[in-house]
Amino acid sequence: MKYYIIAGEASGDLHGSNLIKQIQFQDAASNIRCWGGDMMQSTGAELVKHYRDLAFMGFAEVVKNLPTIMANLKWCKADILTFKPDALILIDYPGFNLRIAEWAKKEGIKLIYYISPQVWAWKANRVKKMKTCIDLMLCILPFEKDYYKNTWNWNVEYVGHPLIEVIDDFKKQHPTIDTNKKIIALLPGSRKQEIAKKLPIMLSVANHFPEYQFVVAKAPGQDDHFYEPFLNGISNVDVVKNSTYDLLLKAKAALVTSGTATLETALFAVPEVVCYKGSSISYQIIKRLIKIKFISLVNLIMNREIVKELIQDELNTTNLVRELSRLLKDDDHIASLNKDYQSLHAVLSAGGHASQQAAEKIMQFLKKK
Repeated sequence: MKYYIIAGEASGDLHGSNLIKQIQFQDAASNIRCWGGDMMQSTGAELVKHYRDLAFMGFAEVVKNLPTIMANLKWCKADILTFKPDALILIDYPGFNLRIAEWAKKEGIKLIYYISPQVWAWKANRVKKMKTCIDLMLCILPFEKDYYKNTWNWNVEYVGHPLIEVIDDFKKQHPTIDTNKKIIALLPGSRKQEIAKKLPIMLSVANHFPEYQFVVAKAPGQDDHFYEPFLNGISNVDVVKNSTYDLLLKAKAALVTSGTATLETALFAVPEVVCYKGSSISYQIIKRLIKIKFISLVNLIMNREIVKELIQDELNTTNLVRELSRLLKDDDHIASLNKDYQSLHAVLSAGGHASQQAAEKIMQFLKKK
């Protein structure tokens, strides 16, 4: 069968590549055309648009690049019609993909959505349209199945979280850990604005822990020179690029920007403090729009505070020093956190091998139709 897959971000490229491998395993004659990145292309799928040409973040940048976005939508629709897929598979990336979904429904194209948009956090009104457009929704967070059923009377499928397989496989391939190194990982995010807001505050604690080496994980899309002004004058700081998982294998603790990285850090069993700070105006807007108790996936999944979240004005040197000291020196707190991390892993593993489950659900759906 023919599959057209659209992923618009680095995480979608990773999870899309693993899904493609499972589709190819279950459908040896599969013909796959995709939007994504190098990892999806490495599977043998035909890459027609790279996600680096699609990453427009923030209101101003989206407005500025609106002609490009509209041109991409138009080209994508024409390319799908030319390819004539048996199934269109959309991976997260809701701003673009939900527009494609609405169009595809009118064209009578079979539509699968893998990795639900986080509508339970904000923009819940999107669900009405999603329910009418999407033939099969595959979710990766355990609470999403109940959310859609109880709130919207929509039956969706939970397939497990794909990071479980990714991180477990990485650990198997990299079993050696140098436990003598005293490393604190800093994961300040991927976008310039968030790095500039949070990294100086993260680095401000370095002189309070002179016996530790603070290591900044650079974002793949940022120029190395961008980080230099933040690092000047700090002796116990280093940087790595394209080695975040290696860094987390060795770290004693981590300061992490809210997002998927909080979950990745927890699955590596690294004690962490979750950090968020935006502009005052943006924060006030977001605070009124978002309807969730926590900002980190770790706490959201477990529905209680497992990792400390320092948000907006709470993200300061004094609070970071206090929380980091607990993660490094409070044995009871560390033991409790490790137990919670094990529970988190068990909850996410219960869904099964996400990529395999997703591919199987897709095959079952297509055979029924």
